[in-house]
Amino acid sequence: MSVTSQRSFDDTLAATRTALADQGFGVLTEIDLAGTLHEKIGAEIPPQVILGACRPPLAHAATQAEPSIGVLLPCNVVVRSVEDGTTVVEAMDPNAMVSVTGNAALEEVAADAHHRLDAALAAVAG
Repeated sequence: MSVTSQRSFDDTLAATRTALADQGFGVLTEIDLAGTLHEKIGAEIPPQVILGACRPPLAHAATQAEPSIGVLLPCNVVVRSVEDGTTVVEAMDPNAMVSVTGNAALEEVAADAHHRLDAALAAVAG
């Protein structure tokens, strides 16, 4: 799942946080990938942040259906600057949880998460 924003990286990151919150997701983790790579190995990459988004009712339902689902949680949403001055926001399709686990009991949870992430990305895209 991916959208491109014409806004700056910082504005898109803020809009992504807001759009996720509007869809009931909290951000549990935030990884400044560019900053971490620079600090650890001196690598220079464009700004990129990974937001670990979680909607507790969905996480609970998912763990009830598949106790091992924690390896796929939270939903990672990546905000990254692109060379042409745009910003890309990406998320893995939650429907992949069903494919990875082979557990059809996750279909409803995945569909709900997909719908909410899709709406959040659409809001960021404007």
